Amino acid sequence: MNASLIMSNILSPPVLFFFLGMSAVILKSDLEIPQPLPKLFSLYLLLAIGFKGGAELVKSGVSQEVVLTLFAAIMMATLVPIYTFFILRIRLDLYNAAAIAATYGSISAVTFITAGSFLSELGISFSGYMVAALALMESPAIIVGLVLVKIFDIDKDGDFSWPEVLKEAFLNSSVFLLVGSLIIGVLSGEKGWKLEAPFTQEIFYGVLTFFLLDMGLVAAGKIKDLGKTGSFLISFSILIPILNATIGILLAKLIGMPQGNALLFSVLCASASYIAVPAAMRLTLPEANPSLYVTSALALTFPFNIIIGIPLYLYGINLLWR
Repeated sequence: MNASLIMSNILSPPVLFFFLGMSAVILKSDLEIPQPLPKLFSLYLLLAIGFKGGAELVKSGVSQEVVLTLFAAIMMATLVPIYTFFILRIRLDLYNAAAIAATYGSISAVTFITAGSFLSELGISFSGYMVAALALMESPAIIVGLVLVKIFDIDKDGDFSWPEVLKEAFLNSSVFLLVGSLIIGVLSGEKGWKLEAPFTQEIFYGVLTFFLLDMGLVAAGKIKDLGKTGSFLISFSILIPILNATIGILLAKLIGMPQGNALLFSVLCASASYIAVPAAMRLTLPEANPSLYVTSALALTFPFNIIIGIPLYLYGINLLWR
């Protein structure tokens, strides 16, 4: 693998600020991002990426490639929690296996955004409609995780309300804002994009940098929890993203995606949710331990993907497309 790809990713300012946040915790600095700014940063990033994706979708139109990509996105969001659930059941109880499987079946929008930044720095183009794939992959895993609990635990029947589950899956703040921004981008088109560009484009990377600084602080604070998970979940948190990315790359090749889109799709397949799914799991599966599904996704999979995974997946894509 070309080491320059990894160094190019590591030396990008947002990723370096992620390391700065981690080092602040390790060195016991009093650096912190005051609340509610991290929530505001998260909402801004979802709004900006959704709005841009909607405007780009108008440009590209609906082609066979778009339809196949969105179908593949829904398929992966449905299948990943199923096969990861059975892997997790080797060592974990039903509730924790279902919660972690749902976490890894969903996606991390910030990992997706970081991959887009990486492609931009390398001068590799990608399509705005990939944001639609991002939006479609956010919620299905939550439903699949709860269906698995319904199937394998007869004592769980009637313990949770399906209307509440569906509301949390599709109307939680991150999904609602992302999909809503995408629709607004489609309706306003190029004119709306030019009007909003000073807000949604020119300050985008500054906000991303602050958000990753905060993510570094949070991730480093949860590293100590990894000792409770054991080697099985630690290995799972690294190996499953590689497996999911590999499947995503093969699907992208089969569909005929260009390299930039293929990287974003593989990153979506490889990432794990640490915002939307944990919020839903706390509501619907209180029996599951949040320190397992939050820590594995945020303290291991997220740093692995933004530091090593993104350039690793691009290297594989370059080899296969060649």
